[in-house]
Amino acid sequence: MKLLKPIIASTVAVFMLGGCYNQPGLTEDNSYERTKTGIAAGALAGALLGYNTKGHHKGQRALLGGLLGAAAGGAIGYNLDQQANEVARALGTGVSNDPLAALDPRRDIVVSKTPDYVKIIFRDKMMFASGSPKLQANARYKVNKVATLLKRYPQTVVGVAGFTDNQGSYAYNQKLSQKRANTVANILAVNSRPYTKGCSENKAIAPNNNATNRALNRRVEVYLYADRNKMSDPCR
Repeated sequence: MKLLKPIIASTVAVFMLGGCYNQPGLTEDNSYERTKTGIAAGALAGALLGYNTKGHHKGQRALLGGLLGAAAGGAIGYNLDQQANEVARALGTGVSNDPLAALDPRRDIVVSKTPDYVKIIFRDKMMFASGSPKLQANARYKVNKVATLLKRYPQTVVGVAGFTDNQGSYAYNQKLSQKRANTVANILAVNSRPYTKGCSENKAIAPNNNATNRALNRRVEVYLYADRNKMSDPCR
């Protein structure tokens, strides 16, 4: 019961901190789910750490630890939420977590977010000429927009993955997808070198049974992580 009170108080802080900022004019995505998750996790961890520290006034330390943990966790969460919206605005789109967005052939760029990362899908047709790893002019402009934003977030961990359809040999497609990922990564290397991977025809988002679907599978994905330990294999 002694521990429960400061944790409850820390939980109240979650809602106070989670509702203290509303970006004016923002229409892309105001849910800030990562912020809320970060605050909650930080509050609980901070409260437990404060309570378990040796000494007197454990309840006060737990409350203080919860508040500090909530603030730290919320800052990380909001950082990613803010990035998602800023990236989407810069690229002339919105943030969409609708799975069907990635299957819409009319969308050259799709920005989505999860609790661990922001993902940007760049369609092959606006990025590269057939069989080439060289960025087209408009694509270079778009990727440079993301690079400019990343300068404001030096702690962001960046991953870049290239994908192809199933036309041609797996080995050829793997090399091409790696070269394309490297091309994008070279522009995004403003704070540190991004992690890159060529995924060839792996992790297709649509069946490779017609030209439209194959075009959906030819893409480059950029991942923006707040925590390096949360990174996963983009090819699986």
